[in-house]
Amino acid sequence: MTALEPSQVKELLNKNWMTHDAMWFFHCMQKYGMEDTNQLNQAAVRSMARIEAGRLAKALGLESISSPEDLRRFVEGVFSVVKADFMDFTYEYLPDGSLRMNMGECFAHQGMQRLGVLEQYRCGIYLRVDTWLDALGVAYEAGPAFEGCLKHQQSSCYRHYRFTW
Repeated sequence: MTALEPSQVKELLNKNWMTHDAMWFFHCMQKYGMEDTNQLNQAAVRSMARIEAGRLAKALGLESISSPEDLRRFVEGVFSVVKADFMDFTYEYLPDGSLRMNMGECFAHQGMQRLGVLEQYRCGIYLRVDTWLDALGVAYEAGPAFEGCLKHQQSSCYRHYRFTW
């Protein structure tokens, strides 16, 4: 038996988690309909992300996020854990200290399109990031504001975070 490399383990765990997430969403939608599924999904994302933020901050040795340097360390550490190779997104810090996340081909968008529910889908990806920041007490403003799927609504998907220290 061949042992997996750490990067292979990370990729496998992320793929399995995203498959679980997709199957949970699909079966919930089949049983309860799209509106209730969106509400349940967003509640689950918020609950999970609050816990996740604390665990990740602790694992990264961060007691609090009180500076741009702490935030950068958190963001880079988090994405080194939760971002899998199949996830087509980037993030960049801009000269003014803000953070811009850019989604390329979005796995959630593709999945909802395949299910034929893209019009009704309310994305949880940026909600996860927003909840990390909220849970860690980071003051921020984010835009654009949206209710559904940014890629569907405006054909590009990005989120710009401005921080107050």
